[in-house]
Amino acid sequence: MVNNINPVLFEWDFIFIRWYGVFLGLGVALAIIIVFKLFKENKFPNDLIYNISPYLIISGLIGARLGYILFYNPSFYFNNPKEIIFINHGGLSSHGMALGIIICLLLLFKFKKVNKTMIDLVVISLPVIAGFIRLGNFFNSELVGRKSSVPWAVKFPGYVFSRHPVQIYEMLTAFALFFVLYFIYKRYKGSELFITSLFIFLYFSSRFLLEFFKEYQIFSSGLTIGQYLSIPFILWGLIWLIYKKCYNKTI
Repeated sequence: MVNNINPVLFEWDFIFIRWYGVFLGLGVALAIIIVFKLFKENKFPNDLIYNISPYLIISGLIGARLGYILFYNPSFYFNNPKEIIFINHGGLSSHGMALGIIICLLLLFKFKKVNKTMIDLVVISLPVIAGFIRLGNFFNSELVGRKSSVPWAVKFPGYVFSRHPVQIYEMLTAFALFFVLYFIYKRYKGSELFITSLFIFLYFSSRFLLEFFKEYQIFSSGLTIGQYLSIPFILWGLIWLIYKKCYNKTI
């Protein structure tokens, strides 16, 4: 299979729309719709979603950009600070995005009328955004997998050998995680922040495993930058899960 998709959906003069932006917008829109549904089920005010959504979107984008700058290429951006604002030059970091959103949720809990159950409901929708972002990565032919001869391997522009379509692996994993979280939410009325801690543990555990298929710089330990960045999240989620299990009998 050859990936010959044009990453630009529409271009006119200096205006162009990329598939990545379309998928990101679609993911955010669907996530907001899901949160609306969940808030309605729990009789939470819908206007609160309008109040907190801009904070979450902005914090996620800022976290994603700063995460990429600090985790992957800090020396370049420190020497070329004007490049920081150009997202097309470089990229975004899912670890930074997750950290930005989590910090924002905790701040909203402290300073706004957002309780822990609301945080769980928002978190259920996050894998949907992650899945569409990975689909955008596939259309951009970026974050490619390691070379492979599996029947579904993809030939990406600029690469000699066919490779694992790891972006699709991550997309399917993210969507599966959404259904897992939603099922657990519907089936078990667990303790507050249980869904959040489960998301952190499962998402970054899957991210750690899927990194073995990615074409990234591999350190002498055999791990990638993404795997090292995932470890603190995995431990955080695991410790949180154990704490909630030990001190909350409603799980």
